[in-house]
Amino acid sequence: MSIETTTTTTGTYATDPEYAAGRADAYDDETTLTLDQLAARAALYAEHGHLLRALGYADRVLEKRMEQLAVTAAETELAHTDGAA
Repeated sequence: MSIETTTTTTGTYATDPEYAAGRADAYDDETTLTLDQLAARAALYAEHGHLLRALGYADRVLEKRMEQLAVTAAETELAHTDGAA
């Protein structure tokens, strides 16, 4: 007996090459640009570029922002608990 495994899909665009290219561009740019600069570039993609490329870029920028917020929250918690000791 075999068990069917399914994967979650974020939309029909998830396998589109333009979406993947947008995410790849964001991964490349995040090494040299700040988060605000990435967000500005995502807005430019949305205004002047291919919509799926803009969506992929914006998705990665949002993930990067959430990663930074999580790190900030963890560091704040550590600083608060370490200072009490």
